Amino acid sequence: MREVDGPAGAPWERPLAGTLERLVVESDTLAGNPLGDPARRPLYVYVPPGGGAGLASVYVIQGYTGQLDMWLGRTAFEPTFIERLDALFAAGECPPAIVVLVDAWTSRGGSQFLNSTATGRYLDYLCDEVVPFVDARYATAAERDHRGIAGKSSGGYGAMVVPMLRPDVFGALASHAGDALFEVCYLPDFPKVARALRDRFDGSLELMLERAAAADPFDFGLYGAPLATYAMACAYSPDPQRPGRCLLPFETATGRLIEEVWERWLALDPVRMAPRHGDALASMRRILLDAGRSDEWFLDLGAQAFASELEKLGVAHTFELFDGGHGGLTYRYPGAIRELVLALQ
Repeated sequence: MREVDGPAGAPWERPLAGTLERLVVESDTLAGNPLGDPARRPLYVYVPPGGGAGLASVYVIQGYTGQLDMWLGRTAFEPTFIERLDALFAAGECPPAIVVLVDAWTSRGGSQFLNSTATGRYLDYLCDEVVPFVDARYATAAERDHRGIAGKSSGGYGAMVVPMLRPDVFGALASHAGDALFEVCYLPDFPKVARALRDRFDGSLELMLERAAAADPFDFGLYGAPLATYAMACAYSPDPQRPGRCLLPFETATGRLIEEVWERWLALDPVRMAPRHGDALASMRRILLDAGRSDEWFLDLGAQAFASELEKLGVAHTFELFDGGHGGLTYRYPGAIRELVLALQ
């Protein structure tokens, strides 16, 4: 036996035709964030084989609990996302483009890519730091009409919402099962979380957060729903009086809705936002929406509701339902990236 150079090849690490650059950046925007989360972040940039100049760029953002190195994870018998992406460009199935993978993880599990006094300024981090950094370093066409964003789940939420809030930055979007139609995807969990807090954590959010932070191994069955609901509240209803904290939209003792807080959540529902941001949506060069018909959080209905709002606004889009649930969607990402790149040329 002897040592050899290069990757082992399939089914282990497949050699890439392009280049994945794994950078580390220091963010001024995230410095001093309310949770004390790291301002130093990984940033992955995929450069296609052959490179080029004036390239379109697509920013890919992750779902709740996602952190950047998860893009390198492998599912049995399948290529990784990076390998799928590389194969797309290597086969000539897509014009060359820069693909940027952005980390917006927080110690609550995610940021929803919004600015919040409970988590930090992740919308500004993405739009005002990461994008200019990439444009300065790589051969991109540094204009919104040549820049798109894509994501799944909470990343799909960001892919819908960020272009509505910052149409000056992004000119196309693809959302895979993005969080939308909040009364359908979030509301059913509220009584479950209230009961879990009562029965497992003595009715105390503080105790839940303390135990979740110390848990090893992390028990998703125990902490998943309470922590996710708390994380969403940090994004949608931060407490203006207490940096780093939020207001839940329901009474923890009973699960009863607190209407004024729930209205703050609904104001950030993509379905409700669409009519207020019709001009931004109409300016998109491409909008792609999809979801599995059996999505466990009913995000197929959310995608359908968002598509319905686009129809009312007369905004061109593509909407597809496919057989499947919320997981195992990585195979769908390269096709959406290709459609965005084609529109952003």
